[in-house]
Amino acid sequence: MVLGGGDADGTGRELRGQDRAMDEALGALYGRDGAERDGDRRGAGGRRAVGLGASAPGVVRWLGDIRTYFPSPVVQIMQRDAIDRLGLAALLLEPEMLEAVEADVHLVGTLLTLNKAMPETTRETARAVVRKVVAQLERRLATRTRATLTGALDRSARTARPRHRDIDWGRTVRANLKNYLPEHRTVVPERLIGYGRAARSVKKEVVLCVDQSGSMAASVVHASVFGAVLASMRALDTRLVVFDTSVVDLTEQLDDPVDVLFGTQLGGGTDINRALAYCQSRITRPADTVVVLISDLYEGGIRDGMLKRVTAMKASGVQFVCLLALSDEGAPAYDREHAAALAALGVPAFACTPDRFPDVMAAAIEKRPLFIPDMPEQR
Repeated sequence: MVLGGGDADGTGRELRGQDRAMDEALGALYGRDGAERDGDRRGAGGRRAVGLGASAPGVVRWLGDIRTYFPSPVVQIMQRDAIDRLGLAALLLEPEMLEAVEADVHLVGTLLTLNKAMPETTRETARAVVRKVVAQLERRLATRTRATLTGALDRSARTARPRHRDIDWGRTVRANLKNYLPEHRTVVPERLIGYGRAARSVKKEVVLCVDQSGSMAASVVHASVFGAVLASMRALDTRLVVFDTSVVDLTEQLDDPVDVLFGTQLGGGTDINRALAYCQSRITRPADTVVVLISDLYEGGIRDGMLKRVTAMKASGVQFVCLLALSDEGAPAYDREHAAALAALGVPAFACTPDRFPDVMAAAIEKRPLFIPDMPEQR
């Protein structure tokens, strides 16, 4: 650490004031040999460094300290490291701890993992934390998602032989500008562009099939938010299915992504074949359906069955997309053999950030080729 360690790393100088407080906050988490977990650590001048033991009041004070001395992105990283390195997840079951932490997607994932063990006194505080993060994600993602997909739906419904009331006059004029007659100050519309009758009804069905194994926590959070946004669009009929070794349909809860998240149970095994069998049984209009499988593809079920179901869905006209992750973290760990098998079926598997998800969905709706990130580690 820049601020030095025990005996100031030989500099002969003792930290004072804010520098000393920052050093103690860092030392409590990253101190050498993990000594800070079990007892005091002596630094320069015999000073006592604060440790992080299994004490909620002590951790709450430490959380307050790091928010004082470090910017929000650093605070979130330190919180995550404290949970992972020092085994503090259990302390998140205490309301005073939840009120002290800075909420982010990773914290929500941890809370969902602890959901079944959470005492009733903590549950409402946990829901408030989750709701705060969900609201932040909706503000960031909802408007662009609706705008992008509305445009894609309009384009997919466009027809060259529209009824008069379905003519898109703006696009029709632009498409026929070469036929402008100056003497009559008019455009001769050789080619009409409009929207089909489907524009006033549900044009597409979307099935989000989400792996809820422990490694997919951030993807589950983002998928629940996108599911709620898609469900709010009248032109889409959206279904959300989560799975581990069992399958749960959370479609009825899509009006509130917080309810969706607390309906998941992170952890456990993975049976993609069973989940796809359920999704396949709910598809009524294959040619108008987009299935998005969000999974790291570590299949614990029947591998050949999984691939046969993907093949059958594609053959029936379903647009099938596989996302190895739906998060900001980049390329995840994933089963490369299964990813290669899907690619051979014409289903490339790749990680997707939340900001790119609307464009992926738009391409799937319009049946355009997907843009695959040029990231060798994902191939």
